[in-house]
Amino acid sequence: MMIGEYQHKLDDKNRLAIPAKFRVDLKKGAVVTRGLDNCLTVYPLNEWKKLADKLAALPISQGNSRAFARFLLSGAADVEIDGNGRILLPDYLKSFAHLNSKDKVIVIGMQNRLEIWSEKDWDVYRKQTEKDSIKIAEELENLNI
Repeated sequence: MMIGEYQHKLDDKNRLAIPAKFRVDLKKGAVVTRGLDNCLTVYPLNEWKKLADKLAALPISQGNSRAFARFLLSGAADVEIDGNGRILLPDYLKSFAHLNSKDKVIVIGMQNRLEIWSEKDWDVYRKQTEKDSIKIAEELENLNI
């Protein structure tokens, strides 16, 4: 299970070191794509296959289904972990998530996937979520969570 929050930096070649505890889950390959809230999402291949199958099953006659599938699939890139535990992030994904080599990058575990955030965007999102945590918890209770 992938959980936790880690700080890293991109190197000058757009490579990001994946925290060591997550590398085992990604050793057979992974896919990185646009995520929600302006982060990137990294899926192990088996999890990506599950998601891609669900996207393929969405009705193409529904505009939101097409839009969401396009959002995730058009932004997707295969990535491999190199010998030093790094993945290469394409420029278009780096730009989407406001990542640059000068700033810290936050990698968070989300059970079956990772999210990659700019430190600035993560701080804004985290602070707002912490502020709204009681309201969020109450809404989740209605979903039996």
